[in-house]
Amino acid sequence: MKGLLSDVRILDLTRMLAGPYGTMLLADMGAEMIKVEDHLGDYTRLGVQTSIGRMGAYFLALNRNKKSVVLDLKNPKGKEIFYELVKVSDVVVDNMRPRALKKLKCDYEDLKQVNPRIISCSLSGFGHTGPYRDRTAFDLTIQAMSGGMSVTGEVGGPPARAGIPIGDVSGGMAAALSIVSALHYRDKTGKGQKLDISLLDVQISLASYLVAYYLVGGILSGPQGSRHGSLVPYEAFQTKDLWIVVACVTEPFWEGLCIAMGLEELILDERFDNALKRLQNHDELIPILQERFLQKTAGEWLPLLEKADVPCAPVNSLDRALSDPQVLERNMVIDIEHPHLENFKLAGNPIKASETEEIFVAPPRLGEYTEEVLKEILEYSDDRIKELKDEKVIGIFEEEDDGE
Repeated sequence: MKGLLSDVRILDLTRMLAGPYGTMLLADMGAEMIKVEDHLGDYTRLGVQTSIGRMGAYFLALNRNKKSVVLDLKNPKGKEIFYELVKVSDVVVDNMRPRALKKLKCDYEDLKQVNPRIISCSLSGFGHTGPYRDRTAFDLTIQAMSGGMSVTGEVGGPPARAGIPIGDVSGGMAAALSIVSALHYRDKTGKGQKLDISLLDVQISLASYLVAYYLVGGILSGPQGSRHGSLVPYEAFQTKDLWIVVACVTEPFWEGLCIAMGLEELILDERFDNALKRLQNHDELIPILQERFLQKTAGEWLPLLEKADVPCAPVNSLDRALSDPQVLERNMVIDIEHPHLENFKLAGNPIKASETEEIFVAPPRLGEYTEEVLKEILEYSDDRIKELKDEKVIGIFEEEDDGE
């Protein structure tokens, strides 16, 4: 079996998090992903917390199934090699600011002169239009500007960033979705196109119903901790040992919760007998539930709630989440075998397809595939490759580069 995208070749100019996450998803699904790096490589190769063979865990998490090619795009010869690759590729992905991309002559207007069918996906903080288009942006700044931090954290507390880098990760997912959509469009029409993805745009879109609350009803949401703005009870509770959450979005769930907790009298209590009253009387209801939850452990409460069909879950730490049987059954913790370094584990791909296999190849060392790509795709000779290497137009991985 082959991957869903096994006939697609993508040139990946992205680095850091958003772009590499999106391109990794495509590579997991079989796309040939050629990661074009300069001689220093992606900044995340530096292992700030932990690393394997001079590859930081941050880099390892985002770059499996890719072929690293070291190419100096500022050198005319390097640019010519890149254009040769563009001629035989389907997609080019970048996460540069528009001004930098244009200066490098790698924007869509340049690329389509080389390959009219090329799809150029640019993922940047603010997109290619608007007054902020050439500003630098990171996950934190996007979470702040989008309003996301204003609705995250505890009531009365300082602004909080989401623990998962949602600004970057969702931007990468949007880029991946745009690419497969553009490939489908090209299959029908034969036309390539430019895809302009803004991290800020994606975050505004993700705010969905919070945006509608404001635009339709003039309701401006604020931080609410774990609770929901219109559903009660829908939040975290402390048990005798750990935190758990319950999510009662319907009356049957609410009634099941009351029965499971031995609080049947609350079902007919006039303060709580419908969703609107529970919302209005949130501050009266939650202390009653919290007092009862403290009487048992999470391990005692969860089976009772599950038996009553009440949506609930433990508030897991990452180590608990990664050892959960559901997570393991779904192959969301995968083994990566490295031919030269120690083996390790990573998070799996969330897209499961019935007719194609999952593909997981170890993240590449810097320049590990330069020679292979130039020989097999562009049919360069050994002499030409040596000449380009000596001129520092390209970089080729050397075994001693793995030294600590």
